[in-house]
Amino acid sequence: MIPIFCVWIAAALTESPPSFYKDVLPILQTHCETCHREGEMAPMPLETYEQARRYAAAIRQVTKSRAMPPWFADPCCGRFSNDPSLTESQIATLSRWADAHAPAGDPRDAPSPAPWTKGWNIAQPDAVLQMPVAKAIPASGDVPYQYIILPTRFKKDRWVRMSEIRPSNRMVVHHAVAYIRDPKSNWLRGAPVGVPFSADDLPAGKLRRDAMWTTSDILLVYAPGSLPDQWPPGFAKLVPAGSDIVLQMHYTTHGHKTQDRTSVGLVFAKEPPRKRVLTLQLTNDHFLIPPGDPDHRVEVHGSLPNDALLLSFFPHMHLRGKTFEYNIVQPGGRVRTLLRIPHYDFYWQLSYRLAEPIPLKAGTILQAVATFDNSKNNPHNPDPDSAVTWGEQTWAEMMVGFFDAAVDPSIDKQHFFVRPKR
Repeated sequence: MIPIFCVWIAAALTESPPSFYKDVLPILQTHCETCHREGEMAPMPLETYEQARRYAAAIRQVTKSRAMPPWFADPCCGRFSNDPSLTESQIATLSRWADAHAPAGDPRDAPSPAPWTKGWNIAQPDAVLQMPVAKAIPASGDVPYQYIILPTRFKKDRWVRMSEIRPSNRMVVHHAVAYIRDPKSNWLRGAPVGVPFSADDLPAGKLRRDAMWTTSDILLVYAPGSLPDQWPPGFAKLVPAGSDIVLQMHYTTHGHKTQDRTSVGLVFAKEPPRKRVLTLQLTNDHFLIPPGDPDHRVEVHGSLPNDALLLSFFPHMHLRGKTFEYNIVQPGGRVRTLLRIPHYDFYWQLSYRLAEPIPLKAGTILQAVATFDNSKNNPHNPDPDSAVTWGEQTWAEMMVGFFDAAVDPSIDKQHFFVRPKR
């Protein structure tokens, strides 16, 4: 009788290594091509055998270390529908493929090409709003926040199920926020339309102050590594007839003159939604991080004024950001953690979409907690010898916990914050 362990060894020795078309390409399509395809943010596409073969060793390394695909949620808390993490089996497949010198296999084993929309990470947009003129970015120095008012010219209300902010030059875009300015809003009325401007370009007084604060709803936020908004069927954001999209652009310089001309793509819902999505935020802009502090804690909390369905999270900090978490503070002070980011990465600012939305009752206390590393051990720290406060530029800091919530379609952002009389 042949010992079982000998049979196992013989099988392992004769087992064919994974091939690109049969085993590797399905993994790349599902977990990597969102970024690693022509025209997207990754430095190289991985759509063909020739493209992937040259990076086989690098693919093995970054997937074994779990540096790729980027994902920072602690598995302790919550499940997320957009988690791109690879399974141990998939990581082993990629590793064995590289070890076997990246065999191609039979092209007939390849899956059908992924149904990407050329130039977009959403379905083909029903409407595209583009900056009419490009913004020139200098070679050095700080660029004040730029605003661009883009009229939609919608003749009727539009429910938007998918949206994407697409810079033409991602290198210089630190972040972008698209606000929905409805026709009744006075925000930035009198400011130029269709051309970039900063608050400093506006006449002194109310108009200049208004640039820095608005109650307008947010269509979506873009930051390095972030994905566009794609809501499930029955969920959408409302862009009222006659609204404008106001882009707030934070540009950074990179040693040479360049320019950017950002676009916003919108995909309309095919029928009225069951739920309206609102983007809300927990923000603390009154903090001081001492020089050299490696673990400075900043917290903010607030109670929901009305019932809502919690959908997703988007934490935002700058270069000293270290950790971030969202919690529900329960009666008696007990904390239920919904999302924990133990290692925040400024260069990969991801959104985290709950696999199962969480119903929240009015009065629920939501808490966001961030820590900052202002020490010399932080390799990204611009100046560990300085105290740090809130500021727009990356050498200052921010602490914003964006989150998306769904409400009745008849409720807008202003009415959501009207607390019922008890």
